[in-house]
Amino acid sequence: MLMTKVSTGQIFKIFLKQVKPFRGLAFLILASIALAEGSLVAVPWFYKKFFDTLTAAGSPAEAMPHLVSLLLAIFALHGGHWIFYRVANLTNNHFQPRVMVALQRLSFANILTHSYSFFANNFVGSLVRKVQRLARSFEDISDNAMRHFFPLSITITGSLIALYMRSPKIALITAIWVALFILGNYLVSIWKLKYDERKAAKDSEVTGVIADAFTNSTNIKLFTSLDNERSLFAKVTDEYRRLQTLTWNLAEINDAFQIGFIIIIEFAVMYLAVGLWSRGQLTIGDFALFQGYLISLFNVMWNLGRIIRRSYESIADAKEMVAILHTPFEIADKNGAKKLTVKNGGIIFKDATFGYRSNRNILDKFNLKISPREKVAFVGPSGSGKSTLAKLILRFHDIQAGKIIIDKQDISLVTQNSLREQISLVPQDPILFHRTLRENIRYGRPQASDAAVALAASQARCANFIEKLSSGYDTYVGERGIKLSGGERQRVAIARAILKNAPILILDEATSSLDSESEALIQEALEVLMKDKTTIVIAHRLSTILKMDRIVVIDNGQVAAMGTHNELMRENGLYKKLWEIQSSGFLK
Repeated sequence: MLMTKVSTGQIFKIFLKQVKPFRGLAFLILASIALAEGSLVAVPWFYKKFFDTLTAAGSPAEAMPHLVSLLLAIFALHGGHWIFYRVANLTNNHFQPRVMVALQRLSFANILTHSYSFFANNFVGSLVRKVQRLARSFEDISDNAMRHFFPLSITITGSLIALYMRSPKIALITAIWVALFILGNYLVSIWKLKYDERKAAKDSEVTGVIADAFTNSTNIKLFTSLDNERSLFAKVTDEYRRLQTLTWNLAEINDAFQIGFIIIIEFAVMYLAVGLWSRGQLTIGDFALFQGYLISLFNVMWNLGRIIRRSYESIADAKEMVAILHTPFEIADKNGAKKLTVKNGGIIFKDATFGYRSNRNILDKFNLKISPREKVAFVGPSGSGKSTLAKLILRFHDIQAGKIIIDKQDISLVTQNSLREQISLVPQDPILFHRTLRENIRYGRPQASDAAVALAASQARCANFIEKLSSGYDTYVGERGIKLSGGERQRVAIARAILKNAPILILDEATSSLDSESEALIQEALEVLMKDKTTIVIAHRLSTILKMDRIVVIDNGQVAAMGTHNELMRENGLYKKLWEIQSSGFLK
């Protein structure tokens, strides 16, 4: 799936939308910062008066009262700066976390709404990283705006006004320097942005490689591929290192030019001030005033280069997640989609055509009618389209042509949630949450009581092994259910489906992970589960489908044959061939 390209404006639009509910806090922060910086901008004026008083005083006793009052004023201004920043910081402690959580929730919900294909084409680790990056990007950009750009604007404005009041010429030179300094940093940051974006993308790739390797740690051991994985990781981390070194070197070159400009402007201003003083146009206090404002400007301007670079790096970090937020959902409810209601559970495939790739169809005008409460088995070679049919019923993918109809309702015209509420799926390789067994079973019906959970577990023949665990139903199963065996995970998934009790049931190799003894136990539970439900069983192990009302043989995306086991065995077709292979022991 191609991600939508996004602009910086779109990123800020996302941020501002999440800030809007907390705009009162944002206003209080900005007002406090304005008062704090305004207090600081006034300080050099009082130092000017202080030094002018020292040089003009006839005696220390005469100057003392005025000097003390000036020092108290300076103290009060610094105190006001301290107090207002404390207010801003404490308010920010409530503001930023709220917006960051809102961004995380937005990203979390958006990603989970994307299609089955989206997750098949993206590393989970990279997606996790992108969600976290968006929130951190807002934190960095918000910090930069409130702690640097906004104070910078106040400091520059106040300083230039003060300098102009003492010397328009010095104010003009300083203003030109400020403008060139800001423009230069902006242009360098814009030019450098493409490298920051490449670094962010490579960082996501590094995360993806780590997550992929950790997920396949068992395979790495089985195939003794640690050296290969090390080489792959070394390759991507070396590419990241080179990009990081490049961006750091570019930043260092920019810093070197900035220091040079600072040295030049300080020399120029003080040299011009000496000339004006020699002509009696400036006082000794003016030198303190100029130096005070220059130092303030140097501090904020020196930070400006780094802040602009960090802001654009944060923008680059945010772009990947914002691109996902702007990527249309592959599977989406149509405008005016209605809720699916299922009374009988009849399913019709009408000229259904689907392919994962444009040049090859898995299904080509596939037609099949499944009667209400009928138990149908799909069999056929691997790749024939059996599991694809299950995914299409659930709308994990949309067909390119034709219709899939449930109880006379086209599933493309109903809401996805209402569709999936009416279907229980027990997949071939069930994945559990890293939560308790009780929570995993209750996922089928969140409002179910503990007694209902225990009953479903008993019917699925997993109560015995659960009750033997030290924490029983409160046992955590590990990531993806890794602490359980394959058969135990399968039985928990069946218990979850029993608890859900949807009118349509899909069993996709539901007993494939079970040994013969466990499978025998499960068969009885499955009979209970399938009672009064429209059931589709997808199986390679043909021994599991003998009790089905009808067996549908699928080959090359078409119905090759239909009938009961005995009827199909009387034909010299694909089903008989598959059965004979399994009976010979190859797949049994």
